[in-house]
Amino acid sequence: GAPRWAEEDAVDWGLLLGDAYHRCGEVCAEYAKTFYLGTQLMTPERRKAVWAIYVWCRRTDELVDGPNSSYITPKALDRWEKRLEDLFEGRPYDMYDAALSDTVSKFPVDIQPFKDMIEGMRLDLWKSRYRSFDELYLYCYYVAGTVGLMTVPVMGIAPDSKASTESVYNAALALGIANQLTNILRDVGEDSRRGRIYLPLDELAEAGLTEEDIFRGKVTDKWRKFMKGQILRARLFFDEAEKGVAHLDSASRWPVLASLWLYRQILDAIEANDYNNFTKRAYVNKAKKLLSLPVAYARAAVAS
Repeated sequence: GAPRWAEEDAVDWGLLLGDAYHRCGEVCAEYAKTFYLGTQLMTPERRKAVWAIYVWCRRTDELVDGPNSSYITPKALDRWEKRLEDLFEGRPYDMYDAALSDTVSKFPVDIQPFKDMIEGMRLDLWKSRYRSFDELYLYCYYVAGTVGLMTVPVMGIAPDSKASTESVYNAALALGIANQLTNILRDVGEDSRRGRIYLPLDELAEAGLTEEDIFRGKVTDKWRKFMKGQILRARLFFDEAEKGVAHLDSASRWPVLASLWLYRQILDAIEANDYNNFTKRAYVNKAKKLLSLPVAYARAAVAS
């Protein structure tokens, strides 16, 4: 039969768009508070667009990590990809889709990074080990680097920027990689309890560590030394990312800088926990979060 949106009583998403974007904003406010605060400084059009992209990414991630993830099959991800293609062609299935569908009609957003993110979810269904950093990098690109590529067209590049478009995209990509590496380092214990190790196995071996050591979860000198190297690498990606932020449109710098600094502080928190990311979860407390926000704001203002 005809697809359901082709029926006479097709929903007029146009009427519901305001509401759809509002709901996206609520989801963003609930799950990414700092980032949400940052988006308040963007133009309304851009702010709404970024919320819509955020919600789609979150929903995609929930497929593999959420409450029903044990039932997710490759087929379900294929259906999600088909749904993505439909919304890019202006045929949303629900309210959140409608917001993203509207966004991609207004901004030069490319479908490829969205498809790549779904590819990252496919990886998570069958892959629980990464032999080298190259393999891990690709995974980080799929699940997080893609977000940078999705959002740069919305954030906009500063009109007076001398940087090449490519270099701004590379910085956005670096931020996604840095954030994902930070997630991985923060969640070593949690992931290992789910049978997953997102650390490069060859580098573990070079450090004289085995998978067993990770499942055992003892902080040793070997582990500390290994972690120092991993944290250093994540910081280098953050540095790379920060260089690009100055080239974003001035109103868009703030949410990006705020999330960059907060994430970077998670690495400090791992160090403060003496590299025990097996049983302690490194987090940045509220006061510290709020303190770093004015700093980020001031820097974003200076950069403009």
